[in-house]
Parts: sequence; C-alpha cells; structure tokens
Amino acid sequence: MDRFLVKGALGGLLGKREPEERREGPAGLRGDKESSRKRSRTETPTNAGHSAGPSWRHIRAEGLSCDYTVLFGKTEADKIFQELEQEVEYFTGVLARVQVFGKWHSVPRKQATYGNAGLTYTFSGLTLSPKPWIPVLEHVRDRVSVVTGETFNFVLVNRYKDGRDHIGEHRDDERELAPGSPIASVSFGACRDFFFRHKDSRGKKPTRKVEVVRLQLAHGSLLMMNHPTNTHWYHSLPIRKKILVPRVNLTFRKILPAKK
Repeated sequence: MDRFLVKGALGGLLGKREPEERREGPAGLRGDKESSRKRSRTETPTNAGHSAGPSWRHIRAEGLSCDYTVLFGKTEADKIFQELEQEVEYFTGVLARVQVFGKWHSVPRKQATYGNAGLTYTFSGLTLSPKPWIPVLEHVRDRVSVVTGETFNFVLVNRYKDGRDHIGEHRDDERELAPGSPIASVSFGACRDFFFRHKDSRGKKPTRKVEVVRLQLAHGSLLMMNHPTNTHWYHSLPIRKKILVPRVNLTFRKILPAKK
C-alpha cells in the first residue's frame, strides 16, 4: 500500500491535543520554505510530555479551526483499510441516491452509517438510522477519542472507488449535531485533495474574496474540524481522474438523541 502514502506526512500514535493557538491568515498543509520555517517555530508538537504522542498541525483562517495529524502508522492503517473493505455494508437502492435542489441523483461514492441505538441523522433529503457499531469502526473511534478527549456516537462512512468519485461543496451543519461539537475525519487509502471555501467567496458573484484552504489527507490521517468551521466554510473532495485506487473516509460525529 505504498501508493497510499503522502510524502512528508506526519507520524505518531497517542497523545492529547495541545490548547489551540490563534493564528489568522492563509492556512494549509502545503507552503513554501519560509512558511515551513514559521510553522516549526509556532506549531509546537503535542507530544511534549507524551513520549508516543502525535505531532499536530494547526490550520487556522478566519472562522476556520482544524487540527491535522497522521494517527495510524502504515502497517496498522493498511490493516484497518482491509477490514473496512471487507466489513462495511454500504447503502443500496433509494438510500444510494441524494437530493440536490429538489432532484434525485445517484451518489458519486458509496455511503454507510453506524452508531449508537436510537439515533437518526438527516442529510441530502434522507433520514437514516445507523447500523450497530462493528469492531473496526469502534477501534478507530476509540483511538480518536484517546488522542482528542472527544467522544462520538455516530460515523458516516464514504468510499471513493477512485478519483472520479467525489463530494461537492457542503457544510456538516445538520440540526442533529450537538452544538459546538467537532467532527473527526479519518482517511484510509488514496491520498486525496480536500478544499475549504468560505461561504462569502462562493458563487458567480461572491461578496468578497477569501483564499481557499487546500489540504491533502493522507492514508491513516485524522483531520479535526472544530467549531465554528462548519458555520463559515464549505468543504469538498474534488474529482482527480489520475487517482486509480480507492479511499475510505470516516467522519465521526456527536449526534443528539431523537426526541420522543
């Protein structure tokens, strides 16, 4: 699975995130030598005091707060990826369609939901009850909880068979999400580009110009999307026709119990 690795990716296993540092301005995982030197001075690794802790990269812009690390080493990430390929049961039929501007379309990827009993989640015109947790998803969820101190009761699984599968610009702002809770995005498989676009800079006539934040999400990586990111920023995984191998993404969320 060497084709899944991104050059220069961060490594590590367990440890808590450090307190957030407020840094405004352009943010991303790719930059010139000068910005790399600046990061080395301002982004202190979280493993000071945690000998096996991950090194976090903090991504900040106006209204955007994200933290990124490679959480799983190659051997473990490969194993998890294979288990996901074998064990996740994806939606079929009507559940494999999405509503956009009142019209139904086939989803350009495979999807599944898992989580605690009694939850429901509505997105793209569908209201779903998650399947019970399976061991591989519990393993990833629990690892994320250990390093972040956050708990999650639901996961949306997206499988992209190759670079033609994608997801358009959207915000994870459904009403079932616990207010102010983060979303933990864990990626396995092909390294894919991931874009954030500010809500004011979208469309043919944007109200102002805000720089797009471009990331690359590596095999075994964790991206924490913290509040208020999904209030102000849309995110997407664009088409990349040259990518020929699959990617599986897990977005762990904290969902409010359905009202009886």
